[in-house]
Amino acid sequence: MNDSPDFPLISWTEAEENRSARWRSEAGNPPPKRVIVADDRIPADVAYKLVCEGTGLLWRGDFQNARQLLQALARRIDKQSERKSIKTADKKDKADKKEAGKKATPAPTITQTFHQHRQAQAQRARILGMLLVPLEADYAIPLRRAPDVSQACEEVYGAGKEASVATLREVLGLIGAHEWRKKGVPIPALDGSIHPYYGVFSPVRGEYIDLIGRANLPSVQLAFDIGTGTGVLAALLAKRGVKHVVATDQSARALECAAENLKRLGVDKQVELVAADLFPPGQAPLIVCNPPWVPAKPSSPIEHAIYDPDSRMLRGFLDGLAAHLTPNGEGWLILSDFAEHLGLRSRAELQAMFDKAGLRVALKQDIKPRHPRSSDAEDPLHAARVKEVTSLWVLKAK
Repeated sequence: MNDSPDFPLISWTEAEENRSARWRSEAGNPPPKRVIVADDRIPADVAYKLVCEGTGLLWRGDFQNARQLLQALARRIDKQSERKSIKTADKKDKADKKEAGKKATPAPTITQTFHQHRQAQAQRARILGMLLVPLEADYAIPLRRAPDVSQACEEVYGAGKEASVATLREVLGLIGAHEWRKKGVPIPALDGSIHPYYGVFSPVRGEYIDLIGRANLPSVQLAFDIGTGTGVLAALLAKRGVKHVVATDQSARALECAAENLKRLGVDKQVELVAADLFPPGQAPLIVCNPPWVPAKPSSPIEHAIYDPDSRMLRGFLDGLAAHLTPNGEGWLILSDFAEHLGLRSRAELQAMFDKAGLRVALKQDIKPRHPRSSDAEDPLHAARVKEVTSLWVLKAK
């Protein structure tokens, strides 16, 4: 075996023998440095202490018991988080009482709350990612009551060649993604469904589809769809009568996913898929882009559709748009203002991006999000979510 960054190994001792296997992590996380074998006999409190210390637990017991242990670990993380919140609140209350008559300790800003929330999510993922399961060369899980995950693994990892180890969380994610891929997400505007692949953002936030579905098309001859993902917007443009759509993505898996969806919807002859970071060669009278809307670091493959450090894709799209538009052509930017309510990007900064790119706003259409989190008062970012608006910015070259 080749122990390289693209082919890492995970090592452990079992039955007094040193063993190793290929390490699998779609998020690109390194394997735990210390791994011990665990089974049904390990108490949840002991397991929690070990994983918090950074010790990986390679499971050799019943698969369903491993799932229960994962849930038990999650409950302990949540309890610990609640204790920290109460402790912090108590400290603040005591400090405020002590400083009575003086300036009160300010409450955390929404930006600070966002960063704390992201840190807590990353810590949670790190701890829960310490429960590991073995995979045979054909992706069979050699544990009692283990499900058949071979097809789900092949869809993501490719054909099996050797034994490997993955986190239980990732394996469960593969199973969930496989079910969504089979079932699909109904899209009324398409009179059909989109079937997302693992790691390709599912079009569950349907408001942006509504915006594209009702906007006036400047042309039906040609359109570019930048960062097509599942191909949902390219399919919608084709269904609306655009004769030729060039859809780009830098992810091979996204392009494969889009190809399957476009064929299933019967518009594959109208849509050309191109591997590109942003724009394909040439110009078009309509260029559409729905970039990640939060300028922060993603922590998993699926989060690349939401988080974009320093707004790289947004800036790249805007900076290159004018050069790729035909005279009087339109760029349709679909963007949530969630980042503005988190204090991560101001409206003035967005307008400055437009100005720097030589673009003017010809029209703006807004819609309120309908996803469950927008109305969840228990969400730590509810104060920002309740104000969120998704907009279609119609941009033209100055």
